Amino acid sequence: MRRRRRPNTEDAELDITSFMNLMIVLVPVLLLSLVFSQVRILNLQLPVMSESQQAEDEQEPKILELVITQQSLELNYPAGILLKRFEANEQGYDFKALSVYLQDLKLTFQQQSIEKNDIVLLLEPDIDYQTIVTAMDTVRSYKAVVAASLVDAELFPMISLGDAPENLSSDTQESMNTGDKS
Repeated sequence: MRRRRRPNTEDAELDITSFMNLMIVLVPVLLLSLVFSQVRILNLQLPVMSESQQAEDEQEPKILELVITQQSLELNYPAGILLKRFEANEQGYDFKALSVYLQDLKLTFQQQSIEKNDIVLLLEPDIDYQTIVTAMDTVRSYKAVVAASLVDAELFPMISLGDAPENLSSDTQESMNTGDKS
């Protein structure tokens, strides 16, 4: 006859060594991954003017505009008067030339005691998101060397967005087409 074994009623020890090893590896990996996930926020200023400010400013304020079309970047000051056009090529827009021109323009404003910190970006409907962000970064600031360190120098940090006028882009295209036929 067989003997029946009694079940072992002793309390089993909980071995958490492998779990602790996992945590030792997992916690630094998670902490390191936090550095690589950063969120950037682009602040926009909405062009709002109260009635009291409009009464004080009887003359129309001069607005600096950057019109972004598929063919070019057009810088206007005051609104509607073309200062400079930067044609797009097969590599894309020339944001470096735009930045250099805006730096010179900012210096000119400072020499004439004009305090200008705002710019309006006027966009065609089919402009891609990366172009908009790059344009915003370009008009906001530029890299400058101050006391042997690289810093962001301010250009026009107050950015507003709007739609490009349709008649402006069609007039520009018509004038370009008539100029090609001559």
